[in-house]
Amino acid sequence: MNIDLHCHTNISDGTLSPAELIALAVEREIDILSITDHDSIAAYDSVRSPNNKLRIIPGIEFSSQWRKSGIHIVGLNLDLSCEEILQGVALQSRARRERGEKIAEKLAHLGFADTLEGAKSFTSGGEVGRPHFAQHLVAIGAVSNIQQAFKRYLGAGKVGDIKEQWSDMATIIGWIRDAGGIAVLAHPTKYKMTRTKLSSLLNDFAAAGGEAMEVISGLQVPSVTRDMATLCNRHQLLASVGSDFHAPNQHWAALGMVAKLPEQSIPIWNRWS
Repeated sequence: MNIDLHCHTNISDGTLSPAELIALAVEREIDILSITDHDSIAAYDSVRSPNNKLRIIPGIEFSSQWRKSGIHIVGLNLDLSCEEILQGVALQSRARRERGEKIAEKLAHLGFADTLEGAKSFTSGGEVGRPHFAQHLVAIGAVSNIQQAFKRYLGAGKVGDIKEQWSDMATIIGWIRDAGGIAVLAHPTKYKMTRTKLSSLLNDFAAAGGEAMEVISGLQVPSVTRDMATLCNRHQLLASVGSDFHAPNQHWAALGMVAKLPEQSIPIWNRWS
């Protein structure tokens, strides 16, 4: 089967509308799809499966923190009417707005005025994220591309890297479990942690009720996949996969172009069959 359990629309920091993303999923012959916008389930207000072949699993990607490190937790197979998940989304949405204001303040101290309004111009009615600030900085000529914006101003350890306001890992996992979902540690290789620190994170994640991790995230070399599969099994977690799709022109995160899991992995979708 073709399975993609991590992708984004323009409700958060993707470029396609929910309808456009679904159309691309049908074109790519995806069997199971989850839209996991950042701290938002608004895409599901309009999403409907266009045929019997595509199964849509309700999902979200929550921003969180662990020992002062920013991490992301995907929630899959959620009851979107659950009061706890709705309250959690509201809290994260408020935190995201406050973070946007703080980023704008930091950038103002560097001489960049009105960056919050500029960032909002790149959203489609959703919440502002760092990629929107990056797009604005490119538009005003402060940097030449998105990557440079993160390297100079918005990436880890830079002035725009503000993460203290997110709900903690245990709280977010609680919201997901209350909504009948499965909490998944997203893209573990992107945190640039040592093996020891990543293992500690997974220990704490599992102890808090997390049940899965992304063994495959986007275009990934086989050796990394095997390593993540081994780590996943060691911590007795289910294995998830996702492209982390944001835009059609990003070949390293192409929708529906996700490799197969190693045979020793226990797929998360076994829980839904």
